[in-house]
Amino acid sequence: MEPRIEIVGADLRPDMAVRLASQGVGLLWRDDFPAARRLLAAMSRRLASRPADFYRYRQSRRNRARVLGMLLVEIGPDLRIDLPRAPDVRAAVEEAHGRPGRTPLTELLGMLSAHEWRVKGVPVEALGARIHPHYGVFAPTRQDYVDLVAAAPLPDVRLAFDIGTGTGVLAAILARRGVPLVVATDISPAAVACARDNLRRLAPRAEVLETDLFPAGRADLLVCNPPWLPGSAHSSLDAAVFDPRSRMLTGFLAGAAEHLAEGGEAWLVLSDLAELLGLRTREDLLTRFAAAGLTVADRLDAPPRRVTGPRAEEVVSLWRLRR
Repeated sequence: MEPRIEIVGADLRPDMAVRLASQGVGLLWRDDFPAARRLLAAMSRRLASRPADFYRYRQSRRNRARVLGMLLVEIGPDLRIDLPRAPDVRAAVEEAHGRPGRTPLTELLGMLSAHEWRVKGVPVEALGARIHPHYGVFAPTRQDYVDLVAAAPLPDVRLAFDIGTGTGVLAAILARRGVPLVVATDISPAAVACARDNLRRLAPRAEVLETDLFPAGRADLLVCNPPWLPGSAHSSLDAAVFDPRSRMLTGFLAGAAEHLAEGGEAWLVLSDLAELLGLRTREDLLTRFAAAGLTVADRLDAPPRRVTGPRAEEVVSLWRLRR
């Protein structure tokens, strides 16, 4: 059943917009584009809440995304937005593989933001270069995990596997540290294309494969920075944060011993946020290591971040694991 659509403009009040969107009414914007952005921001403020319980918080976030997603704009056949003072969105829509038609304003703004990151790039201090993320690929704006991989004692490595490479930033770090060959993998076609673009500039000898977890063979070093929270992903960017049923963490640990060369190391980069939220215990993590036939050689912790709120106590660690 097609959702009910109402044509709206600058006279629509935020409270009424939230009420209609909560009832499943699509709000098709036909007015000044900056005014649509202001309305969306006002709707977002009215929906803002942060329940203490993690599951209620996630539920509120899903509801917020659903309601805000009811404010729509029309992308024309030429991939333009025919609204006063609308930006040129063609390149952003093309890069995100978007199509003409009614599109949530939140989604369009996400495309524009991703396009800006892709053009400007994200400066990575440990790399001395910029990484250019693609739409739907997690941008390395937070770099404590990158710094850990850049600083960890490097064993004698001829071949390294970077599992779940994303933008390719960790593969580029390993190549800059002198690893002769890095094979980066990802299951996402968008991530594979993004990593290839970045590594073509930063580490031409690196290979990028579209595969689930490990490539064939054994390597002296395995690196993996899986999503840090067990839980279902509801968007492509969610997939960089949430690991359904800890699938990637489990798969990496289960395959590490089989893919490690003699004397090699597996580097698992993981936050303790899941532990702070009561979603996993430290004992469970250590049990997973032992069950996979791995021992902890060392653990390196990133310096605390200067943040407030629930993540103020979070610690990001690089676990050095051996067979």
